[in-house]
Amino acid sequence: MDVLTLDPVEQRVLGALMEKQRTVPASYPLSLNGLRTACNQTSSRDPVVDYDEALLTDTLRGLKDRGLVRIVWADRGPRTLKYHQTLDEVLALQPDERALLTMLLLRGPQALGELRARSDRLHPFADHAEVEQVLRRLAALPTPLARELDRRPGQRDRRWVHLLGPVATDETAPVRSDGVDREVVLAAGRAARDAKVVASYDALASTYAEHLADELDHKPFDRWLLDRVAALADGGPVVDVGTGPGHVAGHLAAAGARVTGLDLSPAMVAEARRRFPDLRFEVGDLTALLRPPDASGWSAVTGWYSLVHLASSEVAPAVAALARVLAPGGWLALSLHLGDEVRHADELWDQAIDVDFVLHDRVVVLAAVRAAGLSDVEWYVRSPLTGVEVESERLYVLARRPA
Repeated sequence: MDVLTLDPVEQRVLGALMEKQRTVPASYPLSLNGLRTACNQTSSRDPVVDYDEALLTDTLRGLKDRGLVRIVWADRGPRTLKYHQTLDEVLALQPDERALLTMLLLRGPQALGELRARSDRLHPFADHAEVEQVLRRLAALPTPLARELDRRPGQRDRRWVHLLGPVATDETAPVRSDGVDREVVLAAGRAARDAKVVASYDALASTYAEHLADELDHKPFDRWLLDRVAALADGGPVVDVGTGPGHVAGHLAAAGARVTGLDLSPAMVAEARRRFPDLRFEVGDLTALLRPPDASGWSAVTGWYSLVHLASSEVAPAVAALARVLAPGGWLALSLHLGDEVRHADELWDQAIDVDFVLHDRVVVLAAVRAAGLSDVEWYVRSPLTGVEVESERLYVLARRPA
């Protein structure tokens, strides 16, 4: 059983169930609504999220199939489905180990003092030394469940992280002393960033399509890789995330793929539907992508520059979210800009916008792909095509979810 590659949503769900099992036993197991409230708390959670019931239902179904969640009926009152976690049973956790792992699942990397204070309701620790002793026990298991992070510039204490799946850490983000702060896009929070992205692309939609709808005609490498993805999907469902005006989805469909397009911008989706009326396009967030309604997972997920507005710390969770909904043996294909800068744009094609473009680090991206449990990883870097596209190196990644 593969229990050590939980994506960020699965981590939050199991962490919330483990916490509430101890802190509010009278309400446990949790209903779907209770679990949503527990996951989306604005306190004692990092990052703060806003999961909807569809995403949680899909996640719980996957966890049940893996033996990590049990579904039960309420023993009193209305016949309501409730959810009970079995992660602690599967991992044979002691109470002190369980408490620390719960906190790491809910709040990410933490120092000894933070873990001791925050786990008090789950298990009392006498001092920092006792916390460290338990963490080192978890780290020494045949399959380690925790590890100590190296101290980074500006940090006083070392922090610990769980090993149950990808976690955004300072190790996967660039050190600010190198002159690049890819986290600046989150200065006002994720919601504010996303709102600016949507507003900018909504304003740009028709102009964007006019200028870029035929861009693949001038990009032979992109066409070759997309044709390959369509062939690898072998007739199964394919989703193109960050689809824009639909030209990548259109190319995949022409290559024989059964494709759906997804984009955060309603105006872009409307433009894609107008240009490709025979294809399906939906408004949605790639970080909350669901499995297709008619299959156990996507045969392929493509993301052509769809991660360009994400901070470095968001890359691993985003890749994990896409990998989670792949069918066994399914493929993930990404293209990204490479570089050591964040480019701000307040105008494009004479249209006022307010958006930042992040040029990512190849090492960070490839680490995220491998941390998501993907294998057969291929990657390519090419120089920009002068006069055809923005001047930046391009990274292409193709990887497979093990069957």
